[in-house]
Parts: sequence; structure tokens; C-alpha cells
Amino acid sequence: MQWTLDLLGSIAAIDEIVVALHPDDTLASTLTYLHPDKLRFTAGGAERSDSVLCGLKAMTAKSDDWVLVHDVARPCVPVEDILQLLKMAGDDPVGGLLAQPVRDTLKRSSADGLRVGETVSREGMWQAQTPQLFRYGLLKAALESAAARNTVVTDEASAIEALGFSPMLVPGSPRNLKITWPDDLWLAGQILSSSR
Repeated sequence: MQWTLDLLGSIAAIDEIVVALHPDDTLASTLTYLHPDKLRFTAGGAERSDSVLCGLKAMTAKSDDWVLVHDVARPCVPVEDILQLLKMAGDDPVGGLLAQPVRDTLKRSSADGLRVGETVSREGMWQAQTPQLFRYGLLKAALESAAARNTVVTDEASAIEALGFSPMLVPGSPRNLKITWPDDLWLAGQILSSSR
């Protein structure tokens, strides 16, 4: 978290960083950050979309302001990728997200999850990353709409898509991994060590 927030804080185009935390988190506010003047912490929710909505409500933003949503579990995102997203999607009427074309063959498991049920074409398939960039008002409306329908969305783009919009895909780096499994910590450490 500290590495990610320091990286985001170093970008001049980012004015404010709101971090949605588990209500019982006692560590985040005790860390030393390079840009504490940009940071604000707020309580998150049960699901990712709930936490993002809590973060939006804690912001001082106007409806047409651009908002970046980023996972703190993605500390290796290159600053150049964020700047490219701002440049490309910042002129788009909808917004966009960093993503990578899928390289590997995709398999859907059988019902029991133990065997291959089918091979899925990777043509036109992209792996979503963060940050994702949308107008404050549109993103807030999209997440509120999903919550009203009791629909869990796994990223902001899917909430925007549910309103009938098509976000822009901006090619991102394979370095922008999400720390999900224990081995990811080692890999992130290698990436971060080599970028110093």
C-alpha cells in the first residue's frame, strides 16, 4: 500500500487520493508516506464496488472531474502507463482502463472444476487492470445503479458497461500485476527492485 500510494502521489496530475480501508484497519494511517498532503482515508464496504463508492462519496469532486480508481495491490504499475491512460482516455467521452490482450489459451472448467469443460477463444479478449479512468458523476451513478440492482461488479468498467457505455482499452504493461497469491509478493519485489 505504501509503495502504491507513494507512486500515485508522485504524479502531478493527481490532486487527491482517497483510500477506502477495512473499518478495522489500524496500520494504513500509521505508515510514512511521501505525499501525505494528497492522502485521505475512509471506511470501505463489503465488496470492491462498495469500497469504491465509499471513496467517491468521501471525495471533493465535481460531476465532470476525472477519477482514477486503482488497486493498492498493484504497486508495479508503470507511471508511464498511468500517464498514457490519462492522455488517451482523458479525451474520450466515456473513459477507459488499462488492460492487456490475453496471451494464453483460455480454458473453462467443467462443472466440478477438475477438468477442462471447453477451450475459449482468446481472440479479442483483454485482461482488465487498474487504474481505470471515468468521470466522477458517471462512475458514481454506475456504482449506485449496480448497488440498487444488487449486482456485484468486479471492476468499475463493468459498472459503466451495465449503463450501456463502452470504455476505451488502453494497453498496459505485464508488470502491472495484482498481488493475489503468495508468489506474487516475490515477483512484485523483483519488479520493484529492478525499477529503483
